[in-house]
Amino acid sequence: MKFNATQISYRSTGLFSALINDYIETKGTAQSFVNYAASKEGYKKAIEQRASFPTNRKVLVEVLQNQYTQLAKEVNDASVLNNNNNNALNNSLNTKEAFTLVNDNVSLLLKENTFTVTTAHQPNIFTGPLYFIYKIVHAIQLAAELKKQFPEHNFVPVYYMGSEDADLQEVGSYTLAGESYQWNTKQKGAIGRMKVDDELIKLLQNLEGYWSVKPLGKEAIDILKQAYQKGKTIAEATLYLVHAFFGKYGLVVIQPEDAKLKSLFIDVMEKELRAGFSQKAIQPTKDKLASTYHVQSDGRDLNLFYLKDNTRARIEKQGASYIIVDTEMRFTEEEIVKELHAHPDSFSPNVILRGVYQETILPGIAFIGGGGELAYWMELKNVFNEVKVHYPILQLRNSFMFMNEKQTAHWNSLGFALEDVFKPLLELELDYVKNQTKENLALTNHIVSLNNLYVSIQQDVIKIDTSLGDHAKNLSVQAQKKLALLEKKMIRAEKRKQQTSIDRIQSIKGSLFPKNSLQERVENFSEWVGAYGWDWVEAVLENSTTLKPSFTIITISKN
Repeated sequence: MKFNATQISYRSTGLFSALINDYIETKGTAQSFVNYAASKEGYKKAIEQRASFPTNRKVLVEVLQNQYTQLAKEVNDASVLNNNNNNALNNSLNTKEAFTLVNDNVSLLLKENTFTVTTAHQPNIFTGPLYFIYKIVHAIQLAAELKKQFPEHNFVPVYYMGSEDADLQEVGSYTLAGESYQWNTKQKGAIGRMKVDDELIKLLQNLEGYWSVKPLGKEAIDILKQAYQKGKTIAEATLYLVHAFFGKYGLVVIQPEDAKLKSLFIDVMEKELRAGFSQKAIQPTKDKLASTYHVQSDGRDLNLFYLKDNTRARIEKQGASYIIVDTEMRFTEEEIVKELHAHPDSFSPNVILRGVYQETILPGIAFIGGGGELAYWMELKNVFNEVKVHYPILQLRNSFMFMNEKQTAHWNSLGFALEDVFKPLLELELDYVKNQTKENLALTNHIVSLNNLYVSIQQDVIKIDTSLGDHAKNLSVQAQKKLALLEKKMIRAEKRKQQTSIDRIQSIKGSLFPKNSLQERVENFSEWVGAYGWDWVEAVLENSTTLKPSFTIITISKN
């Protein structure tokens, strides 16, 4: 199977915001909201300045080493349980070599010349939409590229698991073959703490049934089955499968919900509780952004959540008291600060402070995110400055659109360029019909002639009675509308002659933009790995640009 890549600019798709287009093209005022350009020169500057922002590497490494020791034990126990015959545990996706590579990268984090290239995402069940994988791949490839550019330094790709998110509607759903599936569980609170239950097992069995009729990908579904064992937390399952898929590339997964890691963030969280500093810090930037671009996130007076058992609730200050929304819990200022110091893992930053926490515990140099993510990160520079945390380079993640063999063959037969796929459907249909017919479907010249005729008529009737001038003008408007209507009827008639091709255009357009959205925001990797195996992931890896993000269309053909 052959994968052919064509890269186009984000702006030419017409699907990304002015802020993001300006940022990656270094236009307008977008660069004023960041510290560094996403370029080789920007990285050089960031590396030089990063040394002024110390990171507790010892605690970070201890937590990661413990995490991977537990994971290795789990993998080994599962391997023994399956008599070493389970492909998911013994194939190239999950070997001792992968653990060695990851552990080596973890050890490198102790060195002051080692930095992380981080992407973050919630632990979507079964990886959720395609861009979950695209973000991780970009981090892997960017870390490798930076090592080539700056060989005297080390760069470790990191997936920061958003395990404290509570949006079950988003995280607990996936789309397969055009149909959406939702995890219907009664569990509440942080997603990462939820456990695999019978309802999730049913979804997994349904997924396995889908894969069973696909030619490839058995190794991947075996890994999913081993990851999502009943009773395991979603965080544990996600760690297992992400390591199984990407450990061999040296990817390090970090789960932020850890008391030792949260202890490194106590000072910032206490400052937030006592002063509500983040909302004040963000406001000037939001005002400046709003003068030119769309403002992404609002934030709150206190940008922290309280985590306890199956509860993840906002902390709000009411007078002198701190209340945990939708619970009976209430604290005085000193009580909640005491609770913070005793149980830092019971406190969780929201979207305004999450990035600050991430860059506090990691020696970050770059953050990779989608357009929406980077838009709200651009509001946060002053928040980072307030607590003296390094503000990383913002790197827009790569985007992909895959066209299978049938779609590729049909699109080529229609005579369109690949980038034409982003045109509106009606425009595509009209372009095709005009290219196919020998007749002139536009009455533009006739309409111009008609307008000139009525202008002449109007001039003549005015000589007789000036009041007839307006009547002549109205007749002109009506006549032009009738000709425009006739033109539409001519086009519809020609479309009927080309109905087979028009249906094909509609079918391809609908399949490439499921639910009127980008493919990467809807479809699950099962559809592609099931059809093409791990070669599909390798195609993403090989065509993932690093310093210069692009929208990449990959067509698939048999030769």
